[in-house]
Amino acid sequence: MSMQGHTVWQGAGRRIHMQEVGLRDGLQMEKAFVPTADKIALCNALSAAGLAKIEVTSFTSPTAIPALKDAEIVMREITRRPGTVYTALVPNLRGAERAIESRTDELNLVMSVSATHNLANLRMTQEQSFAALAQVVVMAQDAQVAVNVSLSCVFGCPMEGDVAETDVFGWVQRFVDLGVRGITLCDTTGMAYPTQVHQLTAAARARWPGVEFTLHFHNTRGMGLANVLAAIDAGADRFDASLGGLGGCPYAPGASGNVCSEEIVHALQLMGYDAGVDLAQLVAAAQRLPALIGHDVPSQIVKAGPRLALHPVPADFEAIRARAQAR
Repeated sequence: MSMQGHTVWQGAGRRIHMQEVGLRDGLQMEKAFVPTADKIALCNALSAAGLAKIEVTSFTSPTAIPALKDAEIVMREITRRPGTVYTALVPNLRGAERAIESRTDELNLVMSVSATHNLANLRMTQEQSFAALAQVVVMAQDAQVAVNVSLSCVFGCPMEGDVAETDVFGWVQRFVDLGVRGITLCDTTGMAYPTQVHQLTAAARARWPGVEFTLHFHNTRGMGLANVLAAIDAGADRFDASLGGLGGCPYAPGASGNVCSEEIVHALQLMGYDAGVDLAQLVAAAQRLPALIGHDVPSQIVKAGPRLALHPVPADFEAIRARAQAR
């Protein structure tokens, strides 16, 4: 039984906040550059569908991630829906300045709880990363802009293996001490499994009741939805997901995309949860992706439609019926 006294299998109208990361975590991996106007239109479609939070772009160096070189224009030109938080990934002070100037609602800062992964991915030691991000936190606080910190490899590192919970929680505490109130526990390369997710989520929520925790899963080993349900059972109510199931990790060969937004919403709605999202609009947005990126998307909902997407009977059905009745 979960904290609310329901089983996880009965949503009973409980609110789950869906946070879209496809525009950033998804598109940054794509070879095809998605035109700026198409990014803006896609973000507007996601806003209209009712997403609680949208990670719009990344204010990284355009040479580092050319796919998102239009960050300022996109963030400035999107239509803002009241009730949706527009966030962006910010690696450093320069990125934070650009994000704040572009009216970003929240800065999302990233570092890894794995020393090896942090060095390989961010080219810095963990202490160097923390010192740089601490400066960004101060800048954001001065500008009265919210901060979320996404901690990578919380459920395991592809180079080190398991990361001790004491190490994970040590980094959470250091950011909480800086005044950060939003923390994302990231399963960067799809190593999380439901038992572990439940245990870690419950422990984090019990230790920091004032912190807004988000869970970020990848579906690399087919456990994405199971991990979402395990986290809900432990009291979590915020999840990153990616339209169409786009995304991956450049430093984790074979890592598949993030859990798929429309797959998660589809399942949660069937189970009686309130995801606050119009599924038909979400699926319609996902169906735009193949034309924009030049290939199919992993989403099973795009491929098969929702559960009650019914199919016509065979063309010769009446003849079949007649033959059956004539027997």
